[in-house]
Amino acid sequence: MSQCRNCQTRLDSAYCPTCGQRDVDLDRPIWSLIGDIVKETFELDGRTALTIKDLFLHPGMLTYEFLAGRRRTYTPPLRLYLVISISFFILVAWLAQSGILLAPGQDPGFDAAVQARFLSDDLPRLMFVLLPVFALLLKIVYVRRLYFDHLIFSLHLHSAAYVVLAAMLPLEDLANRHVLLMILQVVVLAYFLVYFVMAVRRVYQSSWPALAFKSAIVLISYMILVSVVIENTSSFRIIAD
Repeated sequence: MSQCRNCQTRLDSAYCPTCGQRDVDLDRPIWSLIGDIVKETFELDGRTALTIKDLFLHPGMLTYEFLAGRRRTYTPPLRLYLVISISFFILVAWLAQSGILLAPGQDPGFDAAVQARFLSDDLPRLMFVLLPVFALLLKIVYVRRLYFDHLIFSLHLHSAAYVVLAAMLPLEDLANRHVLLMILQVVVLAYFLVYFVMAVRRVYQSSWPALAFKSAIVLISYMILVSVVIENTSSFRIIAD
């Protein structure tokens, strides 16, 4: 019978009954260890359906429940973000490669390839770096809350935003030619703006006037920042290519 390497308690299962640490055999090939890490990070379990449902039907609830200590009911925030964001960037890179996201007058050959490389290589890293910046903006307007609280909210909000964008972007090319699809995109965008305000309301419990003012400051500042970073980075990518 093995012992826990953390507290030396005798083990009857894969987890220590005293400290809860998992018994992991590190004395094996590196690729096997990496495989286990990837599996644990991206594995979806029985909590996934409830997590996705409450993420969209109850804005801010995942963050509220997580910060209240009720964490076993839902998929962990970082795992949720990684699964959704990687799926999203794979989708948008494919859309770009197909020419769906090109502006009028752009070259379907050269510009589509450059755009696809930017969306698959550069943008995921940029957004991962900007995610804690968004949390910092929240910290500025809600200074009494811990930065960790803002970071968890940022993970959940970005996860929801990627799903919303994944619903909008495939319609981009057709929306330029069909008014109904353009209206549908506007409706989805309006839904997300309402979603953002409701999520902030649930998590931060502020009054409506303060909520509207602070939400506008955070959202506008972040959108300007994201636009500037993407514009400069994509321009550098075009010059480099």
